Amino acid sequence: MNWMDNPSNMFESKKVSLIAVTVAACLGSNYALIGVANFKIMDLLVFVSGFVFGPLIGASVGILVWAVYGVLNPYGFVPQIWIATMLSESMYGVAGGLLGKSLSIVSTSGNRAGLSMLFGAMGFLLTLIYDLITNIAFALTFNVPIIAALIAGIPFAIIHEMSNAALFGICSIPLITVLERSYRGMISWRL
Repeated sequence: MNWMDNPSNMFESKKVSLIAVTVAACLGSNYALIGVANFKIMDLLVFVSGFVFGPLIGASVGILVWAVYGVLNPYGFVPQIWIATMLSESMYGVAGGLLGKSLSIVSTSGNRAGLSMLFGAMGFLLTLIYDLITNIAFALTFNVPIIAALIAGIPFAIIHEMSNAALFGICSIPLITVLERSYRGMISWRL
């Protein structure tokens, strides 16, 4: 019997392919926007992948994106920061997955204004947590007082948090709708 003849193997290969394509989209968007400080489409894509396909896949996408981008980062490689960003980015996927499990698929076609506000607030809150964690990791890594690192990071954090609030609020529903239509048969395996 051929490995590909087993339907469960085909199903697993679709999951791996989905993760790989999402990671590639995240990486492409990061490198394309490298000149724009703290404006990242990646966070939205990780969140939406979790929302549509579950927290496990969302977390996997977040970790894998930073596993690659953190090593091939034009700003340099620092192991402690790399680990902090991998773990922090996975939070977007987990949060998206948990929210996706709590909302029905039909919900995204219902109260769009309310959902947009919810997604925008989630984007802001998750990014605030992400920025706090990564700024603290920076402070501990380079022996900078934590309060000084947090204060110095405020301008960058504001851009990151506000842009993510806008991106999550405006783009989450259209992306979720497209993915749910495109992968209808695969949504049932939200992990």
